[in-house]
Amino acid sequence: MKNTTMKYGTKHAPLTFLITALAGFSTVAFAADDAAAKPKKKNKKAEEAKTVQAPEVVHYGKKANESWFKRLNESFFEQSGQPGYTPPWPAQSAPVSKDAKAVVPPAPAGRRAGPAPFDSPPYFNGEWQIGGGPNIIGDPGALRDSPYPLMQALYDGPNGKWWYDNRIQLYGWVTVGGNISSSHNNTVPNNAFPSVYGDQANRIINDQEVLYLERLADMDQQNHIDWGFRFTFLFGHDYRFMASKGFLNDQNLFVKNKQQGFDIPMMYFNVYFPQVAQGMNVIIGRIISMPDIEQQLAPQNPMASHSLVYAFDDYTDWGIWATIKLNKNWTWQIGMSDGVDTSFLAGHNLHDPGNQPTGSSHLQFISNNQKDSFYVGMNSFNNGHFGFNNLQECIESYAHKFNEEWWTTFEFQYMFTNGATTGPTAKVPIEDGFYPVKAGRAFGTGLLNYTFYRFAGNAFLTLRNEVWDDPRGYRSGYASLYSEHSIGITWFPNRLLMIRPEIRFDHAYKHNGLASSTAQYNTTGAPATFAGPFDSGTRQSQLSFNIDATFRF
Repeated sequence: MKNTTMKYGTKHAPLTFLITALAGFSTVAFAADDAAAKPKKKNKKAEEAKTVQAPEVVHYGKKANESWFKRLNESFFEQSGQPGYTPPWPAQSAPVSKDAKAVVPPAPAGRRAGPAPFDSPPYFNGEWQIGGGPNIIGDPGALRDSPYPLMQALYDGPNGKWWYDNRIQLYGWVTVGGNISSSHNNTVPNNAFPSVYGDQANRIINDQEVLYLERLADMDQQNHIDWGFRFTFLFGHDYRFMASKGFLNDQNLFVKNKQQGFDIPMMYFNVYFPQVAQGMNVIIGRIISMPDIEQQLAPQNPMASHSLVYAFDDYTDWGIWATIKLNKNWTWQIGMSDGVDTSFLAGHNLHDPGNQPTGSSHLQFISNNQKDSFYVGMNSFNNGHFGFNNLQECIESYAHKFNEEWWTTFEFQYMFTNGATTGPTAKVPIEDGFYPVKAGRAFGTGLLNYTFYRFAGNAFLTLRNEVWDDPRGYRSGYASLYSEHSIGITWFPNRLLMIRPEIRFDHAYKHNGLASSTAQYNTTGAPATFAGPFDSGTRQSQLSFNIDATFRF
């Protein structure tokens, strides 16, 4: 959460207050705050002071004598009554008379990276777009000071001090989505594809159930080496969009096409070295692909659905990456993986041309006034020979913040591979994406824009527009130029619940185009002509209403 006072704390308070009042159980939290706010009389000198600092907050052991389930229940009960957005405390911003005594909580500690440009929540991220770690260089990683119910119950218990001092976090969420779509032909299970992640039309879907176990390194300080880790355990429909060949899901997804599954999309350790430039963070393990605006994990994505530009690029990688903060404006990232969406853990993978040393390099620039950000680079590059998802991918992003209500971000993408075949071969028996409709060089390219308008403290409007070209059907399964247009709202009724409705329209401009030999609706075993990519290969366009709800714990 950025450290600036905004009008949302006053102008739009009725919306949040109504939700809180209807919940009817915020009294406990308010009573605790009132008790903590009473000044302590220490001596005459303190009494005559203009202000009295509030006592230091104790983050652990407050309910050590209660049972685990009682603590957990109380944590859910209390946090469900808290607003989705709380304005930063304007410490010492109001004038104080000579004889007045006011309790002023300690001002939020500054951080080396400066104030975050956006409030999160309600936004999906408080920082400018950058991958390669849970927190940026210059940030203390102080998630422990605003825990969700599961972690709060652990802090309140008899071992709370151990959890707090060791900076270990345990939290997660459940996301359920659904859609009403113009696609109704159920010949194939994923009949709304290539729209994702809601690729099953007219259904309610268990999108993802996620549990995080992590430790955030303190990358604000510059005195000592620090370390961290993250393990992300996920079950649900969305495992389909993060599976790594050779790890867990070769049978579940690539052979049996199961609609629900389990994966661990992030599992890594990181070490922070403050002595290198203005700080260097090194990650070893499996990460979610660095450069995109969007993310697979629901709370970190701008909308309920995903763009076409995002749907078909790199998802997860195994390797080592370094993020180096050169100065306050420039950050450089460089890394090496074993391929795109493929793992070295399975021996048979080593024969696939897609499993080979693959480089990445990105450069981020943030302007002095915190209004502009550039993030450009190569997400993956090697010899470019056709293999399992062996993408040579360039991604370039630009974001601009107009004011506290409006901001926008663009992403350009170009990806290709050489020597592609139109069907399975001994070396490339399966493909993440599709075999193109013509052999040789295959590519995809697109331009995406998100524009955001924050109309309340706990809610914002999103406009998404994109154009995307897949001339050989290598990524979508149908050779065509596409466009997609969506409008949606993100709303936090309280701290734990996020609701995102949207209306989306997709269109493929090629009528009676070629579909890949491995498109679900193509049973011929070779590229064949179909009316369009939507509704099981029968339509060029698709209109859908999508909605998801995320509940944090």
